[in-house]
Amino acid sequence: MPSRGVGLLGGLVALVFCPVGHVSASQEPVLRVLVWEGKQLRVRADSKRPLIIRGVGSANKSLLALEAREHNGIFEVNFAGSSGSWSPIARFSQISIRSRDPRGIWLGKRRYRGELRVSLVAEGLQVVNYLRLENYLISVVGSEMPKSWPKAALQAQAVAARTYALQKYGKPGSYDIKANESSQVYLGIESETRSTNEAVKKTRSLVLTYQGKLINAVFHSSSGGMTEASGDVWKKQLPYLISVPDYDQHSPVHQWDVRFSSKQLSKLFKEIGGLRSINLHRASSTGRVLEVKVNGPSGSLVLTGKELRSRLALKSTLFRFKLISDDSLALRLSDSFFSSSVMSLEGESPSLAMRRSLGFWRDWSKGGESIFDPRIPVLTKPPLLQSLFGTSVAPLYSSIAVDPPPPLRSFSKANVLLIRGFGSGHGVGMSQWGAHGLAQKGVGFRQILTHYYKGVAIRSYK
Repeated sequence: MPSRGVGLLGGLVALVFCPVGHVSASQEPVLRVLVWEGKQLRVRADSKRPLIIRGVGSANKSLLALEAREHNGIFEVNFAGSSGSWSPIARFSQISIRSRDPRGIWLGKRRYRGELRVSLVAEGLQVVNYLRLENYLISVVGSEMPKSWPKAALQAQAVAARTYALQKYGKPGSYDIKANESSQVYLGIESETRSTNEAVKKTRSLVLTYQGKLINAVFHSSSGGMTEASGDVWKKQLPYLISVPDYDQHSPVHQWDVRFSSKQLSKLFKEIGGLRSINLHRASSTGRVLEVKVNGPSGSLVLTGKELRSRLALKSTLFRFKLISDDSLALRLSDSFFSSSVMSLEGESPSLAMRRSLGFWRDWSKGGESIFDPRIPVLTKPPLLQSLFGTSVAPLYSSIAVDPPPPLRSFSKANVLLIRGFGSGHGVGMSQWGAHGLAQKGVGFRQILTHYYKGVAIRSYK
């Protein structure tokens, strides 16, 4: 494994394993962030101030640009651009790229602070960005949330992101954390703004702990009304990641509708010849799909909710479905409460009122095969904000009665799958749109965090 770089303290690795209060750090951690993988890349300076290249030859080189590639298993570099020749370097060499320019280093269409290290791995080339934790967070907060969001939401994101990064810090391998949604999004200098810089500065060194240890501070876009317990999504139920009411009903992904044609279903379920029926076997306490059985002309499949979500490219596992015929869709759609931008129905449907109920999915998970079934549960009012935070804040939403849709009749054997879902992401931990909603109502970042992560303490990791 390559050197961890200047500024890293071996003692900080204990952050992952030991109580935060037992760690003393005089310097800021340097994270290793995987920012790029591929076969060929180009880095360049942002101005006439050259890059400092180390690892190619015995002496450092000053260059305005450098190209590197993996070609037939060989690590090659080109100093003169596309017109120059490619020179092989030792297979296990690592190229280090630095810049004294505050505008950073260009890699493709993004600029990065700190140092970029290029290595040859089994899949091709890998670029890891070494940079200080707080600089990393300024970009992460801006990559994960719009800069215009309330300060409390940005500050809550900063603390959650710092905790998540430090919990991953020091792990074995060539990097600590990825720059995409599989970890947390990091888009380099372009995502840094005054508001995200201020959010990181105001919360500097603050992290979330449970019984003295860093928590796994996961977060997601929008839960759809209730966050999910970690044990219903992953193998382990963590005491601080339980289901709590969310305040994300203003989110653009709070409700979504998807339609799949018979032709699409034949491709998506080609191993069973298409789709004839789909049955919900198990749902979580919040109504998220845990297991379904899918039947086709030539067989059947039992899929987890995550597997079905991945196969259909759905935003979350909080969804219900209805399989109907093409003729039935054409004849009855105007009378049903199913609406989506794809179908261009005008006006406010009863489903908009339905989604305002935080209790809907808890009730619905106890029975009913589809959101289109006539057995619509009684809607319940969401808890008042003052009951959660002790503040005089009006409730965000109210309950509205919903009439059941008319029955749908089938006239052909060609099926269409209609899906209505709520939220986006795994649903565990902090809801970003929920944090936005609470911040708009005047709730501070500490209260936001302790609402979504139960029983935690907010303290400095130093």
